[in-house]
Amino acid sequence: MSIRLTDQPWLTASSTRAVMAALEAAGGPGCARFVGGCVRNALIGAAVDDIDIATTLKPEETDKAIRAAGLKAVPTGMAHGTVTAVSQRTPFEITTLRRDVSTDGRNATVAFTDDWAEDAARRDFRLNALYADGEGRVFDPTGDGVADAEAGRIVFVGDPETRITEDYLRILRFFRFFAWYGRGEPDTAALVACRKLAPGMSRLSAERVSKELMKLLTAPDPRPAMRAMGEAGVLEQLLPEASLTLFDAVVGASEDPVLRLMALFPAEEAVVRQVSTRLRFANATRDRLVGSARADGVVGLSMSDAAARAAVYRHGARAVSDALHRRWAETPGRGDDARRLIGLVRDWTPPRLPVGGRQVAKLGVEPGPETGRLLKAFEEGWIADDFPADGHAERLAALVNPPRG
Repeated sequence: MSIRLTDQPWLTASSTRAVMAALEAAGGPGCARFVGGCVRNALIGAAVDDIDIATTLKPEETDKAIRAAGLKAVPTGMAHGTVTAVSQRTPFEITTLRRDVSTDGRNATVAFTDDWAEDAARRDFRLNALYADGEGRVFDPTGDGVADAEAGRIVFVGDPETRITEDYLRILRFFRFFAWYGRGEPDTAALVACRKLAPGMSRLSAERVSKELMKLLTAPDPRPAMRAMGEAGVLEQLLPEASLTLFDAVVGASEDPVLRLMALFPAEEAVVRQVSTRLRFANATRDRLVGSARADGVVGLSMSDAAARAAVYRHGARAVSDALHRRWAETPGRGDDARRLIGLVRDWTPPRLPVGGRQVAKLGVEPGPETGRLLKAFEEGWIADDFPADGHAERLAALVNPPRG
C-alpha cells in the first residue's frame, strides 16, 4: 500500500521546494528524498523541527547545485557527504547516500553510493530509515519502518550488535528514541545487545554522551527509558553515581531536564563536580548542579519566608528553587509547601547591600581589613533581620562604635 505524507507545511514550503528543485536540476527527478526524523514525525503527527535530505549526488555536486540555484551552501561535513543548504534562513542538511567501509565504534569511514537500500542498511533504527520524495510519497526500504513508527517500536536495522559496534552511541540513542517515541516494552533483542555491549560506551567522547543524555531527559516522560537503562546495566556504566530513587517524583513535578539530571545524584558538591567534569556538561548545567548541592544544606520545606529569602540572597534563586524541588521529591506530600516557597523564590528580588566602604569611612574607619569586617558584620545582621529597608546608618554606627555598658 502506498503511503503519502499530507498536510505538512514544511513539505510544501517555498524554501523546501527551492532546495529540492536545485538538487533535481542537477541530478534529475528522484535524486533527492527527505529522510529520517522529518518523515517519521510526519507519519505519527509529531512536530518536525529539522529537515534532512538524502541524495545520490556527490557532496561536490550537491554544493555546486545549491550555489547554482542562488542558495547558500555550507560544507558542514564534506568528507562524510554532508552539505547544509540555507533557503529563506531555513537550514537543510543534505547527505549523499552512504555505506560503511569500516568503523571503530566511534568514527566510521564511508563510501558514497547511489543505492537507497545500502543507505538504509547503515542507519540505526527502522523507523529512522524512512524516506519521502518531494511529493510526500514514503519509501520504507526495511519494510518495517512505517509499522514501527506507528506502533512505537524502536528496533535496530538488521542485527543490533552490528549496529551498536558501528557506533556505541547507538546504545544511548536506543533509550533516547524509546523515551520519545516508544510504547510498551523495549525491544528484547535490542536490550540484550545494549547490556552486552554497554562497556563499549567508554570509547565515546564525553560531549557526545552528555548531549545524548540531555536529549533523553528532555522527553515528555523519560522514566520508562531510564528504568530500562538501569535494568540493562547501561545506567551504571554511564553514571555509576546515579540512583533512580528521586527521579520519578522529579519528572512528575518538572519538565526541566537539568532538574531531572540533578535527581539522579546525591546533593553533594564533590559528586556533581566529578560527574560534570567526566561528562563535560555545559558550564550552565555544571553551575546549576553545583549551586543546588551547595544550597541543599540550608533549604527545607518548613523554612520560614525570611529563611527562604536569606537562602536566595546567599545562593541565588535558581539554586534554592532547584534544592526545593529536590525536597519536594523527597517528601511528595508537602507539595503545597514546596509550591509556595518556590513561588516566593521566583518572585522575590534580592536587594543590594545598602552600605559600602564610603559609609564606613565617613564614620572614621581607615580603609583596610577592618572595613571588610564591619561590612560583613552589617550584612549578616541585615540578612538576619530580613533585609530591613531603613535604619542602616544607625546599625552601621553601632557596629563601628558599640554602645558601652
